[in-house]
Amino acid sequence: MDLIKYLGIETIELTAQKVRLRLAVTPQVSQPAGLVHGGINCVLAETAASLGASYQLDKNQQAVGSQINTSHLCAVRQGWLWVQATPVRQGRRQEVWIARTYQKSPAETTSLSTVTLSIINST
Repeated sequence: MDLIKYLGIETIELTAQKVRLRLAVTPQVSQPAGLVHGGINCVLAETAASLGASYQLDKNQQAVGSQINTSHLCAVRQGWLWVQATPVRQGRRQEVWIARTYQKSPAETTSLSTVTLSIINST
């Protein structure tokens, strides 16, 4: 089973210019203190950016994360966690995306990530 299915990440919108995903906040994605684990913010950011970057690639190519920088801005304890990712640069060999996680609107960002992806041949 892949991580997306295991965690229950849902795709809400998927294009080459914007990706929106959501994840229910459950004990499975939380630290013992009850806060969403910071790694979940990274998983959501890289997943959204990778899906968006891969959307327009040839079938023999895929986008894989090569660097991620995440700032955790606000603690999350319950409800839904959303991520919205948009490209900053889309090149032939590398893409850079910005991903914002939030609960109610992207203007109320709970974490902010910059994701760099390498475009590789998958065959």
